[in-house]
Amino acid sequence: MHFSAIQRIPGDSILSLMEAYAKDPNPAKFDLGVGVYKDASGLTPVLAAVKQAERYLLDHQASKTYVSGHGDARFGQLLSELVLGKDSPLLNQQRAGATQTPGGTGALRLAGEFIRHCLPGRGIWLSDPTWPIHESIFAEVGLKVGHYPYVGDDNRLHVEAMLQALENIPRGDVLLLHACCHNPTGFDLHHEDWQRVLDLVKRRDLLPLIDFAYQGFGDGLEEDAWGVRLFARELPELLITSSCSKNFGLYRERTGALIACTDDHEKLLDVRSQLAGLARNLWSTPPDHGAAVVATILGTPDLKSLWADEVEQMRSRIAQLRAGLVEALEPHGLAARFAHIGEQRGMFSYTGLSPDQVDRLRDEHSVYMVRSGRANVAGIDASRLDELAKAIARVC
Repeated sequence: MHFSAIQRIPGDSILSLMEAYAKDPNPAKFDLGVGVYKDASGLTPVLAAVKQAERYLLDHQASKTYVSGHGDARFGQLLSELVLGKDSPLLNQQRAGATQTPGGTGALRLAGEFIRHCLPGRGIWLSDPTWPIHESIFAEVGLKVGHYPYVGDDNRLHVEAMLQALENIPRGDVLLLHACCHNPTGFDLHHEDWQRVLDLVKRRDLLPLIDFAYQGFGDGLEEDAWGVRLFARELPELLITSSCSKNFGLYRERTGALIACTDDHEKLLDVRSQLAGLARNLWSTPPDHGAAVVATILGTPDLKSLWADEVEQMRSRIAQLRAGLVEALEPHGLAARFAHIGEQRGMFSYTGLSPDQVDRLRDEHSVYMVRSGRANVAGIDASRLDELAKAIARVC
């Protein structure tokens, strides 16, 4: 038998959590596990701007033929402007270009393949902790994966330890940074921290790979791009992965891009030729629908304005939930202990709850979150903050 030696492997922990939540009959359950935005009714909505763009495409799109290896050129240009700024010198000098990918995850895989094939011998360094898929993607590609301190056992951002570790990274290696809304911790670098990391990157001749999955969910669409644009302005070479899953709500459409920044236009053409060749062997050409939606929104002033308002509403709701949970914990004497939840950014929070406490929350109160204590704040029901706070207090 050909398949007789194949063994079963454990399923993804977050997907397993989703299944357990779905089977729980408790009507008062909380889903703080899976990383999707949810509105006040507990649904992951289709944005109004997306609906309008889809109606336009339904009436006006003339073909479903393949897009190019780099995807929809209009999508790539408009997304690059969103990330780097419309007046970015890199775009004006044709020193940056986007390759469309199946989601931000596809962009990360393409980046990994590019590093392995075109920059042989380079290791990649990830924050500890980081998004678990970062670990598996780059290991699967065959890169040597290292780690630098980021958030410690005390649930605090350790910038000094991070910088000290980066000083020891081999020259020329790749440094992965989260642009904003760090997944899974929610702790972000401040502007002065970004500047210190930049100075070290220059001194150690490191190649930054910035994962920009949550633009608009931290402090705003422009504000969240501050670190990315600083690096793009100051460095000759940079890789950026961008995702449209969260800020456009296009989770299942798998829409993203890898943006390469180079020191001149001719080198960009060299790099893009390699990326197109690698992408050909990964997915041939990328899916079109999500990119067409994004391009329609970003290229239509009224739709772009509507979309920006919707992103701000989502960002504001998450910030209010953070502040509301800390306030709800105050009567239990836990506001100071969990004050960091209000200081973090984006959908995720490293709550500081232990695996045992997370297990008790699930078993005794039907509160579902990852055992590391990472909670999806966007999954909280604002009308039940007191109920959630009581459950947390009972396990603490």
